[in-house]
Amino acid sequence: MAVTAHVDRLRSLYRVIRTIRTVENSLTKLFADGEVPGFIHLSVGQEAIAAGVCAALSDQDTLATTHRGHGHVLARGLSLDHFFKEVMGKAGGVCGGRGGSMHVADMDIGILGANGIVGAGIPIALGSALAHQVRATGGVAVAFFGDGAMAEGVLHETLNMAALWKLPLLLVCENNGWSEFSPTSRQFAAALEDIAAAFKVRYAKVDGNDVLAVADAAQSTVAQLRQGDGPAVLECVTQRVRGHYEGDPQKYRAADELAALTDDDPVTRTEALLRQHGLKDEDIAQITQQVEAEVDQAIDAARADVEPDYAAALRDVYTVVA
Repeated sequence: MAVTAHVDRLRSLYRVIRTIRTVENSLTKLFADGEVPGFIHLSVGQEAIAAGVCAALSDQDTLATTHRGHGHVLARGLSLDHFFKEVMGKAGGVCGGRGGSMHVADMDIGILGANGIVGAGIPIALGSALAHQVRATGGVAVAFFGDGAMAEGVLHETLNMAALWKLPLLLVCENNGWSEFSPTSRQFAAALEDIAAAFKVRYAKVDGNDVLAVADAAQSTVAQLRQGDGPAVLECVTQRVRGHYEGDPQKYRAADELAALTDDDPVTRTEALLRQHGLKDEDIAQITQQVEAEVDQAIDAARADVEPDYAAALRDVYTVVA
């Protein structure tokens, strides 16, 4: 039974990873064809972090994500239908088509929102963690952020307040080594472990492309947070395959570095784990085919959906007084 449960867990994590990868690859073409307005920032290569962390969360938990947050909201349970309609600017989107790629939010499932400002989701999650504590919900708030946000003062302020109040806040750093167009090592002098230590905050570091390592670390950390032993920092070392934004030619990266990224791909690594636990190639292919069919169906539905009513743009912005 234990072996079966382990395989089921791994299969479930793989399905989330495969869904995120398929969605991001689909968005590459949709964006190039002009079907996605604005800018998009893809999380290709970082899927295992979203899958592993969100697998540890319960219904009452909340999360704040980033401009590179498609994987987080999908792993949290946002439907493909609502997701694609939102990113493609349609009325049936989860935010009515007004949020788009960088401002996806769904309070019904604890998604506090994505954010186009580096590090801006961190204090939002701090406030949510305080609400969990005051209301005794038993919930945990998660803030995803990239290593480029380590230089943002709001991270340090948040660590200080969360440590003082012992808040149930999990700060998840997706360390892909890049701060937009520059190596983070040229942008920030300290290490995240040292920052956490300065505020006496528990810290762990894992291979962000190993979905089981991420899931195990997140599960144990979240359990501690629920017991009042918060906050905590989880650093997940990963890689950014695509550019800072879609269309970024990445001329600042060496060709051999880009070519080597496939050697540590979280999708293929998880597939290798599935094979080690007895799944056959046709089993894995079946999952992939199911995911691709679901994504294609959601894209077709988004294409068929109506454009938002222009007058609706004022809703939730102005109050008309008679």
